[in-house]
Amino acid sequence: MWTSIFIGIYVIVALSIVLSILLYGAKPSKSLAWLLAIFALPVGGIFLYLLLGRNRRKYKLIQQEKDLFNNQPKPSLEHIDVFDGKYKKLITLNYENAQFPPTTGNELHILKDGKTTFETIFKALESAKQRIHIQYYIFEEGDLANRLLDLFEKKIAQGVVVRLIYDGIGSFSLSKKYLKKLIEIGVEVYSFLPFKFGRYFYSLNFRNHRKIIVVDGEVAFTGGINVSDKYLKGQVGLGKWHDMHLRLVGPAAAQLDQVFMTDWYLVSTKLLEAIEQPKSYAKQPVSNELVQIVAGGPDDDFPALEQTYFTIINTAKNYIYITNPYIIPGQALIRALQTAALSGVDVRLLVSEKADNKVVSWSVHSYFEMFLKAGIKIYLFPDGFLHSKIMVSDDTVSSIGTANLDDRSFEQNYEVNAIMYHKQIAKQLKEDFLNDCKISNELVYNDFVKRPWSKKLKEGVGRVLSPLF
Repeated sequence: MWTSIFIGIYVIVALSIVLSILLYGAKPSKSLAWLLAIFALPVGGIFLYLLLGRNRRKYKLIQQEKDLFNNQPKPSLEHIDVFDGKYKKLITLNYENAQFPPTTGNELHILKDGKTTFETIFKALESAKQRIHIQYYIFEEGDLANRLLDLFEKKIAQGVVVRLIYDGIGSFSLSKKYLKKLIEIGVEVYSFLPFKFGRYFYSLNFRNHRKIIVVDGEVAFTGGINVSDKYLKGQVGLGKWHDMHLRLVGPAAAQLDQVFMTDWYLVSTKLLEAIEQPKSYAKQPVSNELVQIVAGGPDDDFPALEQTYFTIINTAKNYIYITNPYIIPGQALIRALQTAALSGVDVRLLVSEKADNKVVSWSVHSYFEMFLKAGIKIYLFPDGFLHSKIMVSDDTVSSIGTANLDDRSFEQNYEVNAIMYHKQIAKQLKEDFLNDCKISNELVYNDFVKRPWSKKLKEGVGRVLSPLF
């Protein structure tokens, strides 16, 4: 009897999932793979689909909170014809996806590697008068975390409100003892989608990969650097972690604060108010020095950051330089990069030679042959682990943020990038890129195709398994 009941329930659940896949499956290849898994792996296939396969763009998790902010009147787009209208489509696209217009009057400062970045961050935190907002994917205990704990206690004693969001999986190693200390000194702290059964269990695969610090709604930081001592001391087997961060002062910082407040509402159900911005900033507005914040995630109707990267690549006339540790692109970005290179655009990829995950590295390398054949130049950075997420093009537009060039960043993670229409910043990032290329190992197509079949097999395995990482 119980067997019949179990089979009946299983058939009903399986059929409902099959119907859902047929109605709302985002990609035919993935839909077919999940259908085969459900029929080939009884119970296990259903479990994996519920855990990893649901179309989050259809079954939104935070639509209610987004509506709270998006119900505000939309500002008009200004400076849309900047640089002779070359980036009109990109500005409009980012505005429609992320709801943030480009802003002028921002003071921008590129920060390279952990020592410089954290010295600058701590200086900003020390100056806080009203509130500190901090959000990280990885928040690891160590010297940095202890220093932050001491600083938080000092600032709270001065009347500053400190709010912290950490990702429930990325910061899984964060101990209860440390979290207890944070709460005891008065930090308001929440985990983003912690690992537990219930509602959040089905969202285990959807992580908040953003790195944001905002001080008094006016000074902000974002980029690829997490709170971890490996940025200062290095890591056994990998060496020093190299990364890029961005300090922003001005209206763009207020936009990053709104991204934080949106996530804060999800984790706490508390709606925060923005700090009223000063009427003028130290830097005078310049119409062709713009910053546009683009926040994207699996709850959005469209993959905002994938579309941003796609448009930057397609708009490039002279060059497109990309630094990223996880280049595992979908067909749209593959075709965009190949088309750009074949049409005469100088396309270069800078990737870390050392990898923090061997299977992911195999997957990244599986795309190199097709890229090299199209004329794309690939450089392997040998000194430590290169973790930056940079894109720069035509001495004019650039991106610094948290999004990798992979399906996880585009479809499963909550990410944020700063898109800068700013010649000085673009040239600075270009120069840094070319300097890193000089100390890197350039791959040559005729040599790369002769790699052992064992490496090709590993690359195939990595490519098949890439959706799980």
